[in-house]
Amino acid sequence: MTAAADPEATRHGPGRILILVYGVFALSATGRAVFQIANQFDRAPIAYLLSALAAIIYVLATFALARATHLSRRIATIAIVIELVGVVGIGAFSYAVPDDFPDATVWSHFGQGYGFVPLVLPVLGLLWLRRTA
Repeated sequence: MTAAADPEATRHGPGRILILVYGVFALSATGRAVFQIANQFDRAPIAYLLSALAAIIYVLATFALARATHLSRRIATIAIVIELVGVVGIGAFSYAVPDDFPDATVWSHFGQGYGFVPLVLPVLGLLWLRRTA
């Protein structure tokens, strides 16, 4: 079996770095969402619930990329597409309705508070999944 047809290819080479970055984002997004929901929920409930959704997506993508089976590749692809749509949609929404985003969230302003990595990460994830398909 060649590396291109091997579902485990997602967790080798650059895939390890991708999984690591997704893992870091899963932890940071989860921590931020839990803190914001527990301490400031009334300030921006929509934004903080969207942060929690982002955290769930990052956790799902991390485990699916690391698992590296045919099924987990499909799950990773779906999660990463949702992530890309989310960061673009919420990024645009956060500029259109800034009052709903008084504090930065993972996807607000296209991930500006995270150095725009949330905008670039799903593109890299989808490219890696395509390359290893």
